[in-house]
Amino acid sequence: MCGILGVFDKKDLDVQQVQELSKRMRHRGPDEQDFELNESKTGIITHERLAIVDLQTGKQPIKGTNNAYVVHNGEIYNHMKLKETELKDYSFSTKCDSEVIVKLYEKYGTDFCNLLDGVFGFIVMEGDDFMVARDPIGIKPLYYGQDKTGAYYFSSEMKVIEDQVEKLEAFPPGHFFTKETGFVKYYQPEWQDHEVCTEQLDLEQLRDGLIDATKKRLMSDVPVGVLLSGGLDSSLISSITARLLKEEGKELHSFSVGLDETAPDIIAAREVADFIGTTHHAIHFSFEEGLSIIDKLIWHLETYDITSIRASTPMYIMSKYITDMGIKVVLSGEGSDEIFGGYLYFHNAPSDEEFQKETIRRVQLLSTADCLRADKSTMAWALEARVPFLDRNFLDVAMKIEPSVKRPSRLEGKIEKHILRKAFDDKETPWLPEHILWRQKEQFSDGVGYSWIDDLVDHCAKQISDEEMAQAADLFPVNTPTSKEAMYMRKIFAKHFPSESAAKTVKKWIPKWQENEDPSGRASTIHEKTTEAVEL
Repeated sequence: MCGILGVFDKKDLDVQQVQELSKRMRHRGPDEQDFELNESKTGIITHERLAIVDLQTGKQPIKGTNNAYVVHNGEIYNHMKLKETELKDYSFSTKCDSEVIVKLYEKYGTDFCNLLDGVFGFIVMEGDDFMVARDPIGIKPLYYGQDKTGAYYFSSEMKVIEDQVEKLEAFPPGHFFTKETGFVKYYQPEWQDHEVCTEQLDLEQLRDGLIDATKKRLMSDVPVGVLLSGGLDSSLISSITARLLKEEGKELHSFSVGLDETAPDIIAAREVADFIGTTHHAIHFSFEEGLSIIDKLIWHLETYDITSIRASTPMYIMSKYITDMGIKVVLSGEGSDEIFGGYLYFHNAPSDEEFQKETIRRVQLLSTADCLRADKSTMAWALEARVPFLDRNFLDVAMKIEPSVKRPSRLEGKIEKHILRKAFDDKETPWLPEHILWRQKEQFSDGVGYSWIDDLVDHCAKQISDEEMAQAADLFPVNTPTSKEAMYMRKIFAKHFPSESAAKTVKKWIPKWQENEDPSGRASTIHEKTTEAVEL
């Protein structure tokens, strides 16, 4: 992955200043840096490159056949197919997947985003014209704004442009932007209408869809690893990846993180790793170590949402370990809980229809939560995280399955993500150990060790006085903190990102159909650790 920045319609454009702004996200792309200035010297695009595909000739910006240039953060998984079909009459100067973007622009203008199978934030510049786009779900981050002169700014991270623009906003997923059209929503999946989600369950189609999604994400010219928490989602992705790489005779490294050897995720991940045959690494961290990085972590994450911060802390620590090993790409299990209703609060859905509406809402909000966390906590260390569950073809299959078979129910003996587990429940050649396949959902920030959250809450309570909490609404009228932990995180965020528009980009992760707003899975009465088992 990489970092991109574009500035347009800037009459007093200072190239050196723009390069300095771009350096604020050099952690996203430490391998190569470059820029391109348009002929009128009022527009510029910059690129901070993490070399994954085409290590020799993939430096960006990449020039098209004529006078268009592209900078791209992400991966286009079907770039070879596009070269053989839509772009068969075009010649290419690189082997980089990003080059197909500028060629498609030259062929189709702005009407090509739905041809791309991958993740992206990209900017195409052609003279004084430009086009900016973000992938369908918002797996890759992108922000935009205008300064007091009307100049446009677009960047992969908020920190690059917050102090340059009057109003900062998150670029909406599934949209492209030009000056002439404004924002255009190109991604219009059928499943965004809950009434069309009536497809009958096909377990084979579901299983094959996830395998295909995982296989295409192994596209890389550098080593690939897997994040393995021992939960269902990461374990399935790890198992699929291990089988695919075994066919090629390649070794697979897996990684888990926890407070110590007794952490639920550490125990489960070790068992899964032994079962699927990966070279496994268990990383430990202390509470003090986690606490010490939160200030820097919030600068990287660009959020004050406590769910994201709780889970990102161990992910950030683990990512540094992985990068130090020389691995640049990992596969991860984000998105499954939103698609299949895997969070424990989904047990409380009042109806199939409301269940389905909530899964759609959660998938559409992933860019503000798990996708943001997965990208920024890994890219802080120049590590690319790929998420097979959010493959657009897999989403078309999984999201349209009728909700009655997806919705969990303790009374009916249907554990959360029941159909996903059944799709991989192969007795002859098992994908996972039986009890791992049917392990209850454990949210990542809980699974690293329950005391991580408990001690963090206690620490924050000691740092924030009752008097300070009483002033919360006056201090922070946007998304006012409702707990001392939230206040603690918000103060750090405001130090790094002081503008009100920056605060408005953050969406708080709050469970639905639950008496309290605590995002921890243990706050749910469904959790094994908080309620006695009900006989089914």
